Amino acid sequence: MRNSITDVPGVLVGHATRIGDGALTGTTAVLFPPATLSTVDVRGGAPATRDTAALDPRYGGREVRGVVLTGGSAYGLAAADGAARELGSFVPAAALFDLGRGGDFHAHPGPDDGAEAVRNAGIEVVQGNVGAGTGALNATLKGGLGTASVELPGGVVVGAIAALNAVGPSVDLDTGLPFATHLGLPGEFPAYQGDDLDAARAASTGHAQPFNTVIGVVATNARLPHLFALANAAQDGLAIAVRPAHGLTDGDTVFAASTGTHDADAAQVLTAAREVFARALVHGLLRAESITTPWGHLAAYRELYPRTAATYRGN
Repeated sequence: MRNSITDVPGVLVGHATRIGDGALTGTTAVLFPPATLSTVDVRGGAPATRDTAALDPRYGGREVRGVVLTGGSAYGLAAADGAARELGSFVPAAALFDLGRGGDFHAHPGPDDGAEAVRNAGIEVVQGNVGAGTGALNATLKGGLGTASVELPGGVVVGAIAALNAVGPSVDLDTGLPFATHLGLPGEFPAYQGDDLDAARAASTGHAQPFNTVIGVVATNARLPHLFALANAAQDGLAIAVRPAHGLTDGDTVFAASTGTHDADAAQVLTAAREVFARALVHGLLRAESITTPWGHLAAYRELYPRTAATYRGN
């Protein structure tokens, strides 16, 4: 197990990343094997999505080849054009707001980025300042892209990938730990190592954040009676990792996908989906790296909590 969404057999992930020349953005493509059904749960007051109506949960899910997660807000949804061209089918997409964070408000992903992300798809998933997580910001900290998975009895696997770009914080300032670390597998996340919390709070100066959102995918090889419940459970995991979530300036969007090759206890799968999505968001926070652009300095968790971050070994 790679502790990645690609532990679900047949699922692949690829990135296109743009850093420099005014850009701090990117695109992530999540590809599914044939016959995979997908649906979506969209929450918050400011979503940026494409073709999500085709995944209306009232119809029980629809077969798709993959989905696109991208930066660039509504402009970045054009990345789905390139992904669709590469895959030869329609590709639903969701975007987060990162416009201007590299210095140029007009630097955003387009069709070429979507096509590149599809071509780069594989089982190894790079995390942090890559793909859709490149320009992500979590409250006052640099956000990023993270992934996680868990194996259940009978060969059932649940995995998630998520870009952390939320206006609500993900770190408890009383402990210095991400909210969802208690859901980690043994040894997965660091324990607090006694950083100077006052210094960390002082360094966490705010940035102008007109719009924010978390976007991601939860996938499984389990056969489920109600696929939408999988996306719903992942949104619950989002609310554990980010507080508050699903606000008026959020457009939290989670795609759910099932390859349907294994029978499973549905309740067990949904519990796993909630926890694995929250864990993916923690990885996105811990893998993010500080970066300075003309827009400002985006300080990462590992910069403000160096002793705690030093104990994090990742996946």
